[in-house]
Amino acid sequence: MVRCSSGPSPNVIPKEVEEVLDALDGVLESAVVGRPDADFGEVVVAVVVGEPGVTVDPEVLRLKARERLAGFKVPKQVLIVDELPRNALGKVEKARIRGDLAGLDADPNGLARMA
Repeated sequence: MVRCSSGPSPNVIPKEVEEVLDALDGVLESAVVGRPDADFGEVVVAVVVGEPGVTVDPEVLRLKARERLAGFKVPKQVLIVDELPRNALGKVEKARIRGDLAGLDADPNGLARMA
């Protein structure tokens, strides 16, 4: 759960946002986590894997997500990666994603590409 202090509800359920992103053209899978934010407690960040051979534009994903989600649920940052980190059982390691985000510098538009 992402705990935000803005919007009509203080919490965002990551699965809801992931389902919207995963349904978009060009998206293979996604993971949504909270990133610490001084003003809002946490902000929504999506890490997205594109389908093979497809170039995914983070800003387009944000705009399309905005059509289906309340504003406070739309990811403030969308990061495109080759694959999501997984444990031995194949489960996405969201704690590792949050740790990776802690050291990541975003561009001024809130969009970046994770290495």
